[in-house]
Amino acid sequence: MWKTALKPRWIAGFVFAIAVSGVFVLLSQWQFGRSTQPEVPVNPATEQVRPLTETLSPGEFFHGSDADQMVSARGSYDPARQLLVPGRLHGGKTGYWVVSAFAVNGAPTLAGAAASPQTWIPVARGWVADRADAAAPPSGTIELTGRLLPSEAPVPGTARQPGEATAVSVAELINYWEVSSYPGFVAATAEVADGVDVSPAAVPGKLLPLDIGPQPPAQQINWLNLFYSLEWVVFAGFALFIWWRLVKDDYHRDLEDSLEAEDEDHQHTDHNQQKVQP
Repeated sequence: MWKTALKPRWIAGFVFAIAVSGVFVLLSQWQFGRSTQPEVPVNPATEQVRPLTETLSPGEFFHGSDADQMVSARGSYDPARQLLVPGRLHGGKTGYWVVSAFAVNGAPTLAGAAASPQTWIPVARGWVADRADAAAPPSGTIELTGRLLPSEAPVPGTARQPGEATAVSVAELINYWEVSSYPGFVAATAEVADGVDVSPAAVPGKLLPLDIGPQPPAQQINWLNLFYSLEWVVFAGFALFIWWRLVKDDYHRDLEDSLEAEDEDHQHTDHNQQKVQP
């Protein structure tokens, strides 16, 4: 059969089948890529800084559309209201997030017996490798800029160490600080005091910036595109199968022609032998 496959026309046919299969494989890869693409691209509007007081309201539900939004606020820190959140990674090392309470100027106040006269928001100011490296927040009036993020869930079954919180959970933090708070927190990118940026991103030290970017939307599998990608693989294999089948059929035709020729030669020989007999 290899002799048949090495005929020039079948060598050309094999090259053509390989080319067709390659196209089908590329189409399969394209369909597979489409099957895992995010349904919604990252929204560039989240990178445009908006006032916090116009983006989120205290005491209300944190809407998903507000997540990752860059916001700005004017206010001040309370050095007595600062906690560390352990188990946070930075550059492959495990350390602490430094989270401070930030009083937002111009923020609406909440009503109720437990409400504080000022509305606050937790601010994740940076990361430290050791507890002792967590210095007090900058004093005075601060122009804060950062990424607005939803409250985390507290870690159940974890004993809180003094000066620590299990997560950046608003429900947990307001119990420690006894203040009214926004339903989310800010990962600080800039802290400007008297026109000077005093944030970890601008002032080198043991407190390192978090550098939290916009979170990409969750990927969803498009099963139809995934099915198409598998279908193209089948087509690629079928193109090679067709070539093999045609070669096999040609081989069988050659074999049948050879057997018929042998039969004719055998019959012709027998006929000649019968003629020469006396």
